[in-house]
Amino acid sequence: MEDNRPNQDLTNQDIEFIKEKVKERPLNRRKLFKKTLLTASMAAIFGLIACVTFLVLEPVFSNLLYPEEEPQQVELKEENIEDEMRPEDMILEEETETETTTELQTVVEKVALEIGDYQKLYRNMYAVAKTFADHSMVTVTGVVSDVDWFDNTYENQGQTAGLIVADNGKELLILVDDAAISQAEELEVSFYSGRSVSASLKGKDEETGLAILSVALEDIPEDIRKNVGSATMGSSGSSVQAVPVIAIGRPKGSETIIFGMVTSADYYQNLTDHNVRLLKTDMTGLQGTGGVLINLSGKVLGIVHAGEAESSDVLSAYGISDLLTTVGKLSNGQKIAHMGITGTDVPDEIHLEKHVPVGAYVTGIIMDSPAMKAGIQSGDVIVGMKGEEITSFADYHAALLSCEPDTTVTVTVMRQGQEEYQEMEIEVLLQE
Repeated sequence: MEDNRPNQDLTNQDIEFIKEKVKERPLNRRKLFKKTLLTASMAAIFGLIACVTFLVLEPVFSNLLYPEEEPQQVELKEENIEDEMRPEDMILEEETETETTTELQTVVEKVALEIGDYQKLYRNMYAVAKTFADHSMVTVTGVVSDVDWFDNTYENQGQTAGLIVADNGKELLILVDDAAISQAEELEVSFYSGRSVSASLKGKDEETGLAILSVALEDIPEDIRKNVGSATMGSSGSSVQAVPVIAIGRPKGSETIIFGMVTSADYYQNLTDHNVRLLKTDMTGLQGTGGVLINLSGKVLGIVHAGEAESSDVLSAYGISDLLTTVGKLSNGQKIAHMGITGTDVPDEIHLEKHVPVGAYVTGIIMDSPAMKAGIQSGDVIVGMKGEEITSFADYHAALLSCEPDTTVTVTVMRQGQEEYQEMEIEVLLQE
């Protein structure tokens, strides 16, 4: 038997020869700390970049996937006064049907009203006013912080009546007299139920003293939203004279309802760039108060205006028809452009006898106004603006309302020369 032991010993020696002992490398704590710090820094940087990218792009993708609805454009329109309710109509409780005949008959009947009829009439008129007030009017409170003689801070509140004029799908828009809240730091609107929500100023017009406040619909409790809404606008032309009206709001400095009638609708209040019909009534009110005039059908005829100096106790109102375009622009958050003139129409007899051109006659120029800077003068007659023909001061006002502040418009005027009127074109830079 062959002995293989020498070969086996040789093999064992070879194995022993190739064996090596692996020693672990000493741990370098400084390098490990640097690597850990670098990894953490890179992670923080990438996280910061991801966060910034998300914040920047999230609104973009959200708007693409879930576009936010824009507020609806507000357009206020007046309704004809033909459907005006007469006082005697409010007495009737039942409608009577009469047979139609081909023969025309004239019946004259003397009707004597009893005390109960008058009571019923006033109850019905009050019901119209109460329904209107609960549905379309609010109380606006402006809060101003002040300091007394002893450096103690206190809050001063001013209140005025507000008229709900529109709902643009996102906000309830409220028309107010800006005088009572012009310095307010916080605005609050109270509804018929006494519930109050915060409001913000959306826009105001310095000339008329009117402002639009907005209240987010999501801030109004659901039960109130179902029972309030925008008022219906009536027509305040010359035909409103002798029309029975109701003054609602704060015409006597507190929540009040007054019955009366329009005694005059032929006078105009001359404002800068705007003439507004002034509705005078047989009612009295306090200086600087707010409210509205409505007819017996519950349509708005005017915005209560502080009385004139010589008759400050007479309750008067700006005719709503002359305010609708301005209120509409304010409700849409648009700025009102001004040129800075006062004026009037050219009467037909003056046009025929004195040969004064038909247009918007300039009676005055406001100091440092765009009109003065451009060279427009008193006595000029504006006959064109933006390429449109101007035949009255109302045409001029409508053309101006279609312009934007900080834009230049071409105004065509007729200026009196030695023998006749000369046409001139003047570039005017409008201002807010």
